[in-house]
Amino acid sequence: MTDPALTAALLPAPAIMMQMAGLLLVIGAFAGVLAGLLGVGGGIVLVPAFFYAFQTLGYGGDQLMQICLATSLATIIVTSLRSVLSHNRKGAVDWQILRNWGFGIALGAIVGVLAVSSLRSTVLQGVFGGMALAIGCYLGLGRADWRLSEAMPKGAKRLMLSPLVGFLSVLMGIGGGSFGVPLMTLHGVAVHRAVATAAGFGVIIAVPSVAGFLLLDLDPATRPPFTVGAVNLAAFFIVIAMTLITAPWGVKLAHAMDPKPLKRVFGAFLVLVGLNMLRKAFGY
Repeated sequence: MTDPALTAALLPAPAIMMQMAGLLLVIGAFAGVLAGLLGVGGGIVLVPAFFYAFQTLGYGGDQLMQICLATSLATIIVTSLRSVLSHNRKGAVDWQILRNWGFGIALGAIVGVLAVSSLRSTVLQGVFGGMALAIGCYLGLGRADWRLSEAMPKGAKRLMLSPLVGFLSVLMGIGGGSFGVPLMTLHGVAVHRAVATAAGFGVIIAVPSVAGFLLLDLDPATRPPFTVGAVNLAAFFIVIAMTLITAPWGVKLAHAMDPKPLKRVFGAFLVLVGLNMLRKAFGY
């Protein structure tokens, strides 16, 4: 049973709590607009934002990245479920792809939780930074007409790629969009259908991984307040509330303007985020 005196000592001052709430409101609003505008899941913004927010508030240690990844994935359960239901009403979700790829993606996500739980925060920073660089370059330099094939992979190729999508997504704390959309568009799936179906990937990735993260036993002295397992509930609820408000704004903006230049700008932003994460991972 937790000592009340220890619990009180671990809680930050009210002023710090207000700062934390304010930071999380801004983070959630930005992530929601971005997800609606570019079809890129908010997780790729939430993980570094959580990391800098919690670090600024004085929380750190070897398990900080686990908290950021787990909390990001918890938000993805809600946002991806809402997104896939919305897309399904328009008939845009390819349920055949979800059925064929779902088990492998979920299996990869579970293996990802086991890997994350055993890695130090600096290693996870390096992994996130490297993959953020790759995704940023793809967004900035990729072309809509690039193709590897005109059909989704089957057989041994699918058996290899589906767990990899789940595994890498958990290592980055993201849903299905950042890996699923390029995978599908490179194999002949129309972009709007790929975005809709990737939302289903997000649910498949996030549900088993968050269940695993809730069971992690982290040091109470190094984790932010209101953290259960590796999921920070304060960040989860605040960010979800904001993304539900601001994601429709991003959708409206997407229909009102050309998102292609914005994707390139966001790609450059992700390159900078990735480089900064790598700098921190290497201790500079």
